[in-house]
Amino acid sequence: MIYVIRVRQIKILVDKEQNITERIAKRLHIEEEDIVSYELEKKSIDARNKNSIYYVYDLLVSVKKEKSIPKYVFGKDVFVAETEKYVFPKESLSKDKKIIIVGSGPSGLFCAYLLGEAGYKVLVLEQGEMMEERIKTVEEFFKTNKLNVFSNVQFGEGGAGTFSDGKLNTLVKDKMQRGRKVFETFVEHGAPKEIMYEQKPHIGTDVMRNVIVSMRDKMKKMGVDFKYNSKMTNVIIEKGIVVGVEVNNSEVISCDILVLAIGHSARDTFEMLYNKNIEMKAKNFAVGVRVEHPQKMINENQYGKFAHLLSPASYKLTYQASNKKAVYSFCMCPGGFVVNASSEEGRVVVNGMSNYKRDEVNANSAIVVNVNNKDFGNGVLAGMEFQRKLEEKAYKLGAGLIPTQLYKDFVANKESNKYGSFAKVSKGMTSFANLRELFPDSINEALLEAIPYFDTKIKGFARDDMIMSGVESRTSSPVMIIRNELGESSIKGLYPCGEGCGYAGGITTSAMDGIKIAELIVQKEN
Repeated sequence: MIYVIRVRQIKILVDKEQNITERIAKRLHIEEEDIVSYELEKKSIDARNKNSIYYVYDLLVSVKKEKSIPKYVFGKDVFVAETEKYVFPKESLSKDKKIIIVGSGPSGLFCAYLLGEAGYKVLVLEQGEMMEERIKTVEEFFKTNKLNVFSNVQFGEGGAGTFSDGKLNTLVKDKMQRGRKVFETFVEHGAPKEIMYEQKPHIGTDVMRNVIVSMRDKMKKMGVDFKYNSKMTNVIIEKGIVVGVEVNNSEVISCDILVLAIGHSARDTFEMLYNKNIEMKAKNFAVGVRVEHPQKMINENQYGKFAHLLSPASYKLTYQASNKKAVYSFCMCPGGFVVNASSEEGRVVVNGMSNYKRDEVNANSAIVVNVNNKDFGNGVLAGMEFQRKLEEKAYKLGAGLIPTQLYKDFVANKESNKYGSFAKVSKGMTSFANLRELFPDSINEALLEAIPYFDTKIKGFARDDMIMSGVESRTSSPVMIIRNELGESSIKGLYPCGEGCGYAGGITTSAMDGIKIAELIVQKEN
């Protein structure tokens, strides 16, 4: 009989070739021939000591004889593994119910995927274009600055995560194994297998696009329908129950269940829902700038003499300013681009994007400051309007392009006129501006205080020629659409879902929330 043992914290120097089987046998106090096989469950890097950097492995080890392992070996890092598998609940909802999902980002796609697997007939409405056309539209925007407000970096098949780094790491506890289901689905559709075990898994924008197309093609075979260029312009409600949606201000489509997977930038939809008295509230978020450094500098700071042996390095930074503002790095993209992520005319917003190989010469990250109702005022949509005002300022400062500035000029409160020792790497047209004119004093003060502190953590972070771009304002949704323990909003049959409705933050957690809503829907009584 084969026994599966979970073995954690096997450390191997990154510059040494060592036999993992030998290390496992030594840890378990057994012979190597007693090990049938092992599977990598998690791989991370321990770079706390720059003179000795380790790969750290957690493994699932199959052994011939569990009893051959001495009892004293078992503990927090060695124990018998339990089966970890996602299980979809038993369905009670009739298969003839009409289900509409609005939005084809991670939450909408995974909600549709799970419902499709279970045999339900689902219609996915997407205001933007399908992937193949969306890519062309966005690339044209980067070149010409001519914006399609319906299909762009924020909107279209795959959602905003399609034009990002494709980061999949999350800190949420996952007892239901929904995250595993997400990763397994991604791998099935072409994502690299290492996302199953890497500590900081990512897909990259280039691979993510192909994964989404593969998922869509399989869902169509399941019976899931997709309508692109189809914007939900109204929710039809009768006696407190959702009965349908209006599309493109003309067509009405009936439904029994409506899932709102609308994304954090669906501002006109937020307004429409608010005007229909659907219960929602303002939510805190963060705003700031996106900064660029040479990736080589980040690698050497994080990994020292071992930098050439390891993948492009990332970082995570936090600081509490004297004005009580939290400042932190967000959506750090090794070897990536700063992108124009605008979705409304007369407004500019930036984000970060990397390909799977992360092989561009610059690292970029948002450096953001938390904001709340003390900054943007009271009112359900006050945060959204605060975002809009910042984006309008950014548009004016950059004359319609991404406004950029060197750090030394940000400190000096003057507009830059040239880059320093390294060039900007961006998707979208740029112009120089003074970003100090963009933010309220409280945010400027927090940034001016935090960046020198970050330099004590990463040498050269506050270099004079660090490139700053504005504005990073879409860190998360500015609203939460209230739902109960059954997943429904104040309107029966309407299910808020994912990051846009305030229940996730990033690709993986959004996808997991889509799965959760699918579970709640199928358990609904007829």
